Amino acid sequence: MTQVSIGDSKSDVYFVYDGDCPICQIAAKELKIRKAVGKLHLIDARSDKENSVVKEVNAKGLNLDEGMVIKFNNTYYHGADALQVMALLGTNQSWFNRVNYLLFRSPILSKICYPFMRSARNFALKFKGVPKIDNICDKDQPTFRPIFGDSWSSLPPVMSKHYANRPYSNDIVTVKGKMDVKFNWFIKLMSPFLRLSGALVPYEGNDIPTIVRFKSEPHSNVFCFDREFRFVNKKPFHFNSRMIPQNGNEVIEFMRFGIGWKCKYSYDGKKVVLAHKGYVWKIFNINIPVPIGLLLGSGYAEEEALSDNSFKMKMVITHMLFGKMYEYKGTFKVVENE
Repeated sequence: MTQVSIGDSKSDVYFVYDGDCPICQIAAKELKIRKAVGKLHLIDARSDKENSVVKEVNAKGLNLDEGMVIKFNNTYYHGADALQVMALLGTNQSWFNRVNYLLFRSPILSKICYPFMRSARNFALKFKGVPKIDNICDKDQPTFRPIFGDSWSSLPPVMSKHYANRPYSNDIVTVKGKMDVKFNWFIKLMSPFLRLSGALVPYEGNDIPTIVRFKSEPHSNVFCFDREFRFVNKKPFHFNSRMIPQNGNEVIEFMRFGIGWKCKYSYDGKKVVLAHKGYVWKIFNINIPVPIGLLLGSGYAEEEALSDNSFKMKMVITHMLFGKMYEYKGTFKVVENE
């Protein structure tokens, strides 16, 4: 979580929320801040889309479908962090402020309580038949453009093609290449579980012909992977996953049964890097952190352009005690047709 620092600063507070969300409506109505802090500005992101603060929230990639935003001292706090700021800035003059302080005054309590509150919010909106705000989703731009942020314009041409899929569309980008897959003895023991969970490729091999189709979904901003590995003397093996944008440059890649790898995207001027941020298990629309890393290790992936139409990539899982557990790598070319 973001480090929340309030101190004795005096600054206006901007509360950006979803005006159709019953929980957000209660917060907007009942929130009271200390007079010594500054003035409270309530901004309904659905009805006031042209507000300058809303535009700043969108530009920063803060997903209002995942939580409200507080701007204070020129710092933006989102989701659980926003509720913690509310708790620290609020008075004790209303039941909402007292409950909010009790639940969200500390980072640990915020992290535990917030997923349940977010799920209640999502359920309420779904029950009312209210669509998502999709404030960071420009349907005419690639899904990954806000994830890369300012780095998008610096990406090599092949990476722009690779990540060209738009949200809420039927876009498909296909790449073909060859891959090497190898893993240690422990992963071999886990291979039946890997096949069941669809979490990783459970076979080893070199120069495996591979086709990867990056697919959009017409009703969401999900970025889908369909990886087809053509091992010798085996049926084609499909490793499918769905990447769901979170906040800023973070995404979660979900496999079967709601198991997800959370990572942070960046471009360092040479490589696209996917840095490990932990594992989650999605239950009833709540992303619960799970300590899979203690068993399997931490993931890391990178992609590097070779030409305007080809790139190389690798994905490695490394355990802090047992070293490299799993690796696949290869080279690919973007193709127009299969």
